[in-house]
Amino acid sequence: MAKLFDQISQDLNTALKQRDAARVSTLRYLISHLNNARIAKGGDLNDDNVTLEIVKDAKRHKESIEAFDKAKRQDLVNQESSQLKILEEYLPAQLNDNEIAKIVDETIALLGQVGLGDMAKVMGQVMAKVKDQADGAKVAEIVRNRLTQK
Repeated sequence: MAKLFDQISQDLNTALKQRDAARVSTLRYLISHLNNARIAKGGDLNDDNVTLEIVKDAKRHKESIEAFDKAKRQDLVNQESSQLKILEEYLPAQLNDNEIAKIVDETIALLGQVGLGDMAKVMGQVMAKVKDQADGAKVAEIVRNRLTQK
């Protein structure tokens, strides 16, 4: 099994001992989700698979935060935010907008003459470079801005 999965399991045990209810529930849900992913895959998960599943969970929490914020449910926004913060501890450091823009500019220069119609091509190469270090929506926004400027 993946080292990251083992770390999450150890952190769950620590949280249980410390009686940290929010961390316990978040990590239990995450481990359950990872076990379901392992079953769906039909084999053990590596660290990249685990990270991908955590990214999916984090995205779900971000969407929930937006929905609860629109519904003026601050209690649920706070709960989802605390769970998201716990999940983010297991994700690689996120790139800032300037770092993403630099990668986008390099990719556009590498591809040569590109326009807005080539957005999918540029997105594919940029996402392959940034992997889990940037949100796809943020990357798409930057790519779109750069392609419309050219």
